[in-house]
Amino acid sequence: MSTGKVLVGVVAGAAVGAILGILFAPDKGSETRKKISKKSADTIEKKKKKMEEMMDVLTHKFQGAKNDLGNMVDKEMKKAEDLKQSVKNTMS
Repeated sequence: MSTGKVLVGVVAGAAVGAILGILFAPDKGSETRKKISKKSADTIEKKKKKMEEMMDVLTHKFQGAKNDLGNMVDKEMKKAEDLKQSVKNTMS
């Protein structure tokens, strides 16, 4: 059995255990639903924040790569122009 399958099994088991623990807790149903709702909202907020942070990092890296590519293109265009001028001078 692969490590990935074992990891998925462990995570799934932990999630099922947590849900069953909440559902069989001695709290009233309305309190349990509130807890589940709050925990879900908190988890969603954390995931949104992580996604925003990841998008910021990716945007920054993309912008840097775009700038680097632009600089390389400019440098190569300059070389091509210099070569063109050199050929013209040689032909004259």
